Amino acid sequence: MGNRGPTLEDVAREAGVSRATVSRVVNGVRNVAPDIQRTVRDAIARTGYTPNQAARSLVTRRTGTVALVLSATGSAFAARVFSDPFFGRVVDGVLPVLRERAIQPVLLVAESEQARTQLVDYLQRGGADGALVVPLDDEDPLPSMLVAAGLPTVLFGRPGDGERCAFVDLDNAAGARLAAEHLWATGRRRPATIAAPVTAPTAGERLAAFLETLATHGVTSVPVERGTFTVDSGRVAMARLLQDHPDIDAVFAANDLMARGACQYLREQGIAVPAAVAVVGFDDSVAARKARPRLTTVRQPVERMAAAMAELLIEQLDGGPADPHRASKVFEPLLVVRDST
Repeated sequence: MGNRGPTLEDVAREAGVSRATVSRVVNGVRNVAPDIQRTVRDAIARTGYTPNQAARSLVTRRTGTVALVLSATGSAFAARVFSDPFFGRVVDGVLPVLRERAIQPVLLVAESEQARTQLVDYLQRGGADGALVVPLDDEDPLPSMLVAAGLPTVLFGRPGDGERCAFVDLDNAAGARLAAEHLWATGRRRPATIAAPVTAPTAGERLAAFLETLATHGVTSVPVERGTFTVDSGRVAMARLLQDHPDIDAVFAANDLMARGACQYLREQGIAVPAAVAVVGFDDSVAARKARPRLTTVRQPVERMAAAMAELLIEQLDGGPADPHRASKVFEPLLVVRDST
């Protein structure tokens, strides 16, 4: 008996509540006041109580885990995942929300048809309670597969046309407009852009809004090159832009890594940033702050968006809302002006 761990009764005494209340908090039942939940969780921390996951699963029919899924259909999947700080920011946003509910994330990748099929089967067999999905391609079939299977799912980015699925997203068009208006306001009249791959979910929105905004100022011919969200692709795209359009005086890149690559190439060519060519990125990632010069960029609050994504999934797991798609959240961008413009 002396070696037994803390029990529900121990936590109840420490918190000054009933055993049934502790059980409801531990099992994630919704009808417990937030202040009582905090009191119980503090008591759990002080006593060192560890829920019996097997017993808890029998009661709740939940595993206490969710899948964090990185999904793509392109061949450059691994290169992007391990080089882009975006994905680390998603994890940073998700973890605190899940920890608050004692939910563990399981990182899964779906880079092929076989992997997607296996992932859906894994979830259907109860491997995890739901999925937080970060699709890298506009035509990724995984979200529709998860929804068709009736699995709780939240996307980072809007679902395809007609797909009813919860999501978080950024107003990407507004972000591109901020970049275009800033370049125009700072006197840039010959801008170019390094756009995202055509398959990227945000590519069309950002490019179209950038071009349309400049068109309202009479700039109807804007050189466009595409990159793959990497520093090297930004360098290559910048080289092509200068070769074909040596008089450009500004560049808007669809993410900070490509903008950083553009700055590197310009510096190597002896072209001053921003005196000769201004550069604007997108994301406000660590790459923007480490670039030389530091990047002006459109801030995407990735951590807040990822936290909201986790909260939306927990709401689904707790039994609501009736239409998850309508509970989705769209965040506003912010222009962060630094040294590159």
